[in-house]
Amino acid sequence: MSYRKLGWDSSQRKAMLREMTTQLIINERIVTTEARAKEVRRTAEKMITLGKRGDLAARRKAAAFVRNEIADIHEEGDEVVVKSALQKLFTDVAPRYKDRNGGYTRILKLAMPRKGDAAPMVVLELV
Repeated sequence: MSYRKLGWDSSQRKAMLREMTTQLIINERIVTTEARAKEVRRTAEKMITLGKRGDLAARRKAAAFVRNEIADIHEEGDEVVVKSALQKLFTDVAPRYKDRNGGYTRILKLAMPRKGDAAPMVVLELV
C-alpha cells in the first residue's frame, strides 16, 4: 500500500485528510499544497463513489470518515433547514456524477509557491 506520510504520524494524517475532504465537500474548492491535494483527492473520490452508491452501508462508511459539520443553512417558508456535509455529499454532490466513472476532482497548479517554505500550491476542486 503506497501513500504519502506528509511528515505526520497516522492519527494526525487521518485527521487532516478527514478535515480537508469534508471542507472540499462543503466548499467544493480548497487551496493547499500539491502533496496534500493528491492525497485528499484519493479520499474525496472514494467518498463521492460511496455517495453514488447511496445505500445504507455506503452512508455509514461515509459517515465514519466525513466530519459532522454544517454545510448549508437556509430558510424554506417558516422552517430553517440545516444541511450537514454528509447530507450535501449524498443529495447534491454525488448525483452530479451519476454518469461519470471516476475523475471527480481537478488539481490546478498556482503560479506562486507558499511564502514560508516555497511549497508548490494548488487548487483542488470538484469538476
